[in-house]
Amino acid sequence: MSRIGAISLLVHDYDDAIAFYVGKLGFALSEDTDMGGDKRWVRVTPKGGETSLLLARATTATQVAQVGNQAGGRVWLFLETEDLMRDHAAWLAAGVHFRETPRHEPYGMVVVFEDLYGNPWDLIEPKIGD
Repeated sequence: MSRIGAISLLVHDYDDAIAFYVGKLGFALSEDTDMGGDKRWVRVTPKGGETSLLLARATTATQVAQVGNQAGGRVWLFLETEDLMRDHAAWLAAGVHFRETPRHEPYGMVVVFEDLYGNPWDLIEPKIGD
């Protein structure tokens, strides 16, 4: 069986990104391995999740220009939760920037937030049943 194990996310600094994802969003630090030459293999994973973010430090001018714009300004990652209002309140208190207030959609409750570099994400509490 195939699965997506990790998604690469360009960051300016490993430790700042770890502080955001682990410290503010409550992700687990799944791996932080020194690869030598100032390069690290850093993975953070949502609690209970299977797919990790591989925090990839931007090293070229092209990569640096894409930090915070991985999907051209569109929401590109969709994080599901069983309690959107709980997470929204906790993340607001932690200083996470939300672009809007939570809203209801046919698929459930959703709110757009930004990561530390401005990439927009959807936080979704999926609708269960009808």
